[in-house]
Amino acid sequence: MNLALKPVERPVALGEQVYHRLRTLLRSGQIEVGQPLQEVQLAEQLGVSRTPVRHAMARLASEGMLVSDGRSFVVPRLALRDVDDIYEVRFLIEPAAIRSVAAFTTDRAVRAPLDAALAAAVAAQKANDANAFREAHRQFRAAWLALVPNRRLVRVVEQYADHLQQIRALTLDNAQVRAIVLKGHRRIAAALASGDGKAAAAAMHNNLIEAKRAFVAAIGLTDHR
Repeated sequence: MNLALKPVERPVALGEQVYHRLRTLLRSGQIEVGQPLQEVQLAEQLGVSRTPVRHAMARLASEGMLVSDGRSFVVPRLALRDVDDIYEVRFLIEPAAIRSVAAFTTDRAVRAPLDAALAAAVAAQKANDANAFREAHRQFRAAWLALVPNRRLVRVVEQYADHLQQIRALTLDNAQVRAIVLKGHRRIAAALASGDGKAAAAAMHNNLIEAKRAFVAAIGLTDHR
């Protein structure tokens, strides 16, 4: 018998929801470095059992977002070696990722979210609005990542960028840092508008060099090389 059956729609698994909720808090900097995260307390606050919380924190720990600290987990305090290692990976993957986007971005309609985010960043910098700039920066990044054909590559890019999200939020309070970031965004946008993948990759590499310099200075490790 040939029945016209459609797949059953299943809600997102509870563990997956807890994982994404905690990951969002970590990315936004709402969970501070060294702040203990305990299963019982988180389960009560989220209104779930301890099992999905345990699985979510173990997953975040496997990604390097958390580390075990006795009976709890904490956001790790990065040493200079950690920063070097993370940026070594980012230097390898992010220029390659944005190079793959240039094939699509000569189309103005495709490029529209990037252009809108860049315009928002320009306006925020003129208004000296750090919060608005952070949001524009997030939108710019999300816009070009959405165009990367290799979604596995996108997940790796996001994973390693997430390790630095807390301090990145702080560095963008500095108007000089924002000016450097904005200059990098303009170079990336110009390269993508012309479809020049090589130039886009080079602009991204330079952007990462500047980001690393600002990050290291923000966590006070400049003099410990």
